[in-house]
Formats: sequence, C-alpha cells, structure tokens
Amino acid sequence: MKAFRIPFVVVLLVLAGRTFNASGQTETILYSFDSSLGGGGGLPVAGLIHGSDGNFYGTTSAGGTSGCGTVFQITPSGNYTNLHSFVGSPNDGDEPEADLVKGSDGNFYGTTYGGGRNTSCGLGCGTVFRISPSGNLTNLHSFADSSNDGGQPHCGLVQGSDGNFYGTTEVGGMNNFGTVFRISPSGSLTNLYYFVGPPNDGGSPIAGLVQGSDGNFYGTTGQGGANGLGTVFGISPSGNYTNLYSFTGPPNDGEEPRAGLVQASDGNFYGTTYEGGTSTNCSFGCGTVFRISPSGNYTNLYCFAGSTNDGGRPDAGLVQGSDGNFYGTTQIGGANGLGTVFGISPSGNYTNLYSFGGFLYDGNLPDGRLVQGSDGNFYGTTVFGGGIGDGTVFKLTIPLNPPPYPINQITGAQMSGTKVVFNVVSIAGETYQLQFSSSMNPTNWINVQGVSVTNSIGALLTLTNFGGALQPQGFYRFDITP
Repeated sequence: MKAFRIPFVVVLLVLAGRTFNASGQTETILYSFDSSLGGGGGLPVAGLIHGSDGNFYGTTSAGGTSGCGTVFQITPSGNYTNLHSFVGSPNDGDEPEADLVKGSDGNFYGTTYGGGRNTSCGLGCGTVFRISPSGNLTNLHSFADSSNDGGQPHCGLVQGSDGNFYGTTEVGGMNNFGTVFRISPSGSLTNLYYFVGPPNDGGSPIAGLVQGSDGNFYGTTGQGGANGLGTVFGISPSGNYTNLYSFTGPPNDGEEPRAGLVQASDGNFYGTTYEGGTSTNCSFGCGTVFRISPSGNYTNLYCFAGSTNDGGRPDAGLVQGSDGNFYGTTQIGGANGLGTVFGISPSGNYTNLYSFGGFLYDGNLPDGRLVQGSDGNFYGTTVFGGGIGDGTVFKLTIPLNPPPYPINQITGAQMSGTKVVFNVVSIAGETYQLQFSSSMNPTNWINVQGVSVTNSIGALLTLTNFGGALQPQGFYRFDITP
C-alpha cells in the first residue's frame, strides 16, 4: 500500500452536499465515505473516471462487506451505488488503489494491489479484473510475484489501440524490480519487460502507462535510474524499451515520480514528482511539475513550496483541462496544510486554486487524479476527511478562460474507435446539442440522442457520439440554445 507520510484528521459529523467558495472556485462535497455502514467503502486512493452514461466510477482501498475495498458508481449529483465489495484471496482481489479504465466493450477494467490466488506476497500478489457497469465482476489474472510474473500493481490499466490493456507492477519479474505487462480482455497476460533497477534502468513503478500519439507507451518509475531517484521511460507494444530520463533530485530537479504522465495537445508529456525541487519546507523537497518530449527533452516547470500559499507532495498525475491548462492535486500544503488543487499552464504559470480543510466536513489528502466532467467541472476524491474521516468525493467548479479560438465553432472532429469526438469552444451556460444530417438540406437535421451538454463554465467542450463512426457518412453541426 502507498505510504501516506502525514497524519490525518478524523472528524465526527456527516454532511454531504456542503459547498465552500474560495477565490471564485466552488467546492461541493458530493459524498462522504463511511466504511462502518454495511458494505460502505472507505479511503479512496484512486481518482474517478467518467462513464459514457454520464456517471463517475471509482474504487476504495478499504471498506466493503469484507474490508477489502469496493468498486462504486456516483452520479454528478452525488447519488452513490456500491457495485462490488472485494473479499480477498483466493478468489477475489484486495485493496484496489488504481483508477478504472473503460474498455471499448463497455466494461471497466482495473487492478488490485493484493488478493488473488497466489499468496507469496502475504495477502495476495494482486489481480486484474473486469466489471460491468451493473457490478458483474470477473477476475482475469492473479499475479504471482515470481521471476516470470509481476506482483502488487499500484496502478491502473490503459487500453491500447490494439484492444489489449497495458500496465505495470511494482515488484516481481526476473530482477524483482517490477514489470510492464500486456493483458487481453479475456485475461491472456504477456510480460513485455522486466525492470533492472539502478544505475542503468528504472525500478519499482507505481504509476501506470499512457499511449502516445506515436503508438508507444510512456511511464515513470519511482526508483532506479542513474541517480536512484526515478526515471521516465518509453516502451513499444512489442516490448522495445528506452530509458528517456533519470531524475537528479533537489534543488534543480524532482525525484520519485509516483504518478503517470499525460500527453498534451502539444505532443509533450507532463507529470509530477512527489519529492525534489527547491523548497526546504519538506524533507527531500516538496515536489515538482515537469514536461518531457517523446525523445526525452526535459524541462522542470515548477517547484512546490509546501506552504500556506502553495501545495506540496503531489501524488497524482495531471489532467489537461478544456482551456489547455493542467490541473492536479497535492497531498499537503495550502491554507490548512491538508492539500490543494492547483492549475498550471504548459509554460509553467502556476495558480493555487483550492485548499482542502476549509470547513469541518471537507476532505483532505487528495491522492487521485482529477477528471473533468462533460459539465466542465472537475471531480475527484480525498483519502481522508468527510463525515467520519473515510474520505470524500468532491466537485470543484473553476471559472475557465476559453482558448484563443473562435467562440461557438467546431474546432476539432476526429474518430476514436467506433466513436466520433467533437470539440467546440463554448460559452458558459449555453446548451450544445449535436445534430446530424445525411445531406446539407437545412430541414433534414436531427438531434443525436444523448449528446447534449450545458457547460456551466465555458471553455473548450468535448462531446462524443458513441458508435457514430459506424453510421453512414453525413454532416454534423451544433444547435446552440442560450
């Protein structure tokens, strides 16, 4: 399990739906976890993903009927459903710590840190599972933590363009420094790479992968490299591996990247390190934000201060918002010392947006990646805080500035598998209904069902026509209602 290095605060009352305003941002607590309830989850280490039904899905590392964690669904308004309670070895996983990923088949795929049928790791070496939106779970693989298999995956999966899923394990493999693996939707697993460790290679990855626009996968390791402080690497779908960068640590660089990367619209990758940087407010530094090109050209963009005016120790990756900037969380720092939400531009212009713990029922210690909903708001989790200290799901409304594009025009249309994805620069409060026509006859436009969004904060809006790539060719437009 990830080692949380700061104390946590337990509060005693439950109040979901509480909002708090700070500097133009509005935070709403959508749900407070309570593992003492029958089957209730607790301690959500992972972030959320946005399902095609408009709901969010996530995991908790504890709670549930057996105390081994849960998979849950929550609506944008906070209506919560427990989909599965893990029961642990030998027939189920234990302690899920990673985000889910939505597969092209409509199911969700994920990992558990423990559990499974191989108990050489104590409580099990972890699993890969598939779960339907209604909660039907299938275990696809039990890790063995052996020379031929990895063990204890901290991270989630990414579905590659070939339909398979790719991920990493922290331990196991030929050198016991972890692995990169590929697994099919039916559970056929192939180990692509065994990490070697320092000084020539990374080791012990706890972050997942991202597939770049070149088809290769990119990731980080928290240890290893030339200085033993972690690396950035690239690997092809067939296992051709390249070490791109070795972190050097404070004061000029980060160390121990514990989160995955995100590829931005400029083609570069952006990420965070948990330690390193210039600040002496944290042992070994308070962490950094960095940019790295697919070829390994590295730039340190920001060093966290870990102060009342700034966050520190970012354990989650970044998400690129609809305005082109990046958004993330830190575990500590801020006005109350309980973590922050921040924004940073591709050039490194940084803003502290929200400090957790601003009221009694607020969450603290955010550990998962944020996700931007179709309504433009950001959604996330905190490991602790809320009603009884078991964590929260929150929504944060951040007024965004639109990108420098013409307003209310389609700026992008591309196919992604069976989907057609559109980008339109929106105005706050207007409703955007996607329409289709088989010809340019102005009387022949029909609404595309389920593709209508009101963006409460404006900026770039992304709408998806699921299955649109399978339909006959035609024309698209948006009907815009003030």
